[in-house]
Amino acid sequence: MKANKRLTKAFKHAETIPFDKNSKFIFFSDSHRGDDSVSDEFIRNQNIFLHALNYYYKENYVYIEVGDGDELWEYKNFSVIRLAHTDVFTVMKKFYDSGRFIMLYGNHNIYLKSKHFVKSNYYEFYDYYNQKTVDLFKGIKPKEALVLQYKENGQKIFVLHGHQGDFMNDQLWVVSMLLLRYFWRYLHLVGFDNPTSPARNLFKRHKIERIYDEWIKKKKVMLICGHTHRPKFPKANDLPYFNTGCCTRTRGISGIEIMNGEILMVDWRIAADEEGGLKVLRTVVRGPEPIEKYNSRK
Repeated sequence: MKANKRLTKAFKHAETIPFDKNSKFIFFSDSHRGDDSVSDEFIRNQNIFLHALNYYYKENYVYIEVGDGDELWEYKNFSVIRLAHTDVFTVMKKFYDSGRFIMLYGNHNIYLKSKHFVKSNYYEFYDYYNQKTVDLFKGIKPKEALVLQYKENGQKIFVLHGHQGDFMNDQLWVVSMLLLRYFWRYLHLVGFDNPTSPARNLFKRHKIERIYDEWIKKKKVMLICGHTHRPKFPKANDLPYFNTGCCTRTRGISGIEIMNGEILMVDWRIAADEEGGLKVLRTVVRGPEPIEKYNSRK
């Protein structure tokens, strides 16, 4: 199935959630949480991510995880991921329990399409220390895509991971998963990159971004996604394509925020103050810009 059809199908079947100027959203994607081993790229940013989540929880944001949160291609046993990042899941559960957590699946956690897999792994787990079953995300229903609709003008924002139509990571995801789990995972440790990943392949990344642009031109809808690992905030006269970036960079994590009817890109990283002390800082990289600015249907 062609990429345009895959994106359109996801758009048509996506749940629509209305929002207004009082709504607050934070979009992170591509955390690729692993098992705390040398191949777990998220571990370098775990504390930054945890600090950011605590900030957004206190500020009453809705957390939308835009796919590839858990690295289920490399680590088929979710319990090792949960144990490796217990503190992160504790804060994510606070979002979920307060009705402020939406989980989208990407290609690296496409197993979340399976209701049985989600129920068996994400609803609850057995706490061996206290010898009892504990709720995690009881009843959660991961989605492929989401449409946010702005009450002020009916404007729609399409949110999905972005692997849809990427042949090796969509239609042939099983092949890519097996290659990563048993081959590229180990070669990556000694410096070789996986050519099927848009995060590692510049040509592939640009090809996928052209697909996004073509779809936006036809549908005239704002798009927020991840997948390429490259942060994107449109400049003047650009199409309204936004990319969260990822949470596995050596210099920190990036995300997209919506608040006060505006959209902005933020960067979280560890920086030194004048006295040499280290602290986690949130920096606005682009924006804020009013949502109405990207209303192509007006």
